[in-house]
Amino acid sequence: MEFLKRTFTRLALNFTWWVNRKDRDGNNIFEGGFLGLDNIGVFDRSAPLPTGGHLEQADGTAWMAFFCQNMMEIGAELTVHDPVYEDFCAKFVEHFLWIAMAINRPDGNGLWDEEDGFYYDLLRLPDGTSQRLKVRSLVGLLPLCAVTVVEEEQRARMPRATAALRNRLARMPELLGYIHATGPGHLGCANRGIIALVSEERLRRILTRVLDENEFLGPYGIRALSRHHLDHPYVFRAGGQEYRVGYLPAESDSGMFGGNSNWRGPVWMPVNVLIVRALLSYYMYYGDSFRIECPTGSGVLMNLYEVARELAARLTRTFLRGPDGARPVFGGAEKFRTDPHWRDCVLFYEYFHGDNGAGIGASHQTGWTGLVAKLIELFGLFDPQALLEGGKQKGFKAGT
Repeated sequence: MEFLKRTFTRLALNFTWWVNRKDRDGNNIFEGGFLGLDNIGVFDRSAPLPTGGHLEQADGTAWMAFFCQNMMEIGAELTVHDPVYEDFCAKFVEHFLWIAMAINRPDGNGLWDEEDGFYYDLLRLPDGTSQRLKVRSLVGLLPLCAVTVVEEEQRARMPRATAALRNRLARMPELLGYIHATGPGHLGCANRGIIALVSEERLRRILTRVLDENEFLGPYGIRALSRHHLDHPYVFRAGGQEYRVGYLPAESDSGMFGGNSNWRGPVWMPVNVLIVRALLSYYMYYGDSFRIECPTGSGVLMNLYEVARELAARLTRTFLRGPDGARPVFGGAEKFRTDPHWRDCVLFYEYFHGDNGAGIGASHQTGWTGLVAKLIELFGLFDPQALLEGGKQKGFKAGT
């Protein structure tokens, strides 16, 4: 518990730094630079923009909303032992609501594009105009990851934080038009509440793209960039230069960040796991009442637990022997594909080819690619009905 308290304090300091330093206009829309996604943007997001001005980032803003939710969850655990942490939970509920309102504003200043049904970065130009950079990438998927469910017992444990949410919604009822419906009258399975950036209607629109095999859903996981950009690259022109983002399922074709990392098409395990977590959270709220085609256009309807399990299965398939006896992770490396002395020596690559699953980049990224082992474990132990009825702590098969 002492470790959790120290961690919470340090994270609160980090959160404050972001609020003070990365929200340029004080409007709860955040920047942040490349944020570990290297070449995913039209420009190098850590360098001065060729147009001047600055970027308001969908991923940076979603991370901050997710940060709020993480702090709420940690605070809820600490409140059991020290009631003072309930006030921190109320603080982060307020922060979340302001961020959610800002990212979803319908007046052209938000990051949601109603026509496309997607979140995009917004380029703010020196003359006061703005332009959405319409690249369909993980940048626009991260807002759906900012979701947490609130159990009935957690609400009972934190009456002041619960009251803060209700009071804010009462004073600003328009908030319910910006975020996922929450609060009284909007409880889900097992009387759970939900706090999420994305409304049900927008969740369906985003997932329709995510689960489209011609866009994000690859044979081995969710691609970092939509395959739509293979034939329809995004092009932006400024200062006599052309900036282009096209679908590249393997290595990068640019020198951005050294050219040794690519977020324009490959599958990256850690972000896929965040999407799996989000799908399970939405499932705990909706249960079987939310069903969607998976893959898009297949006619097969799944609930969100089944979608999460399908995604986990595709990620896992990267490392399993196929009909030809070879593991997709080894790509064209014949020694590893066929040699009985090497074919079972599985390597945890940095990222994976968006179409054939071959490992790319550093071959020793066990820290995040090793998460595939946790997916195998979780979906081997989960009982979806128990998860729905009893929550995370009781969601496992009897006897495990």
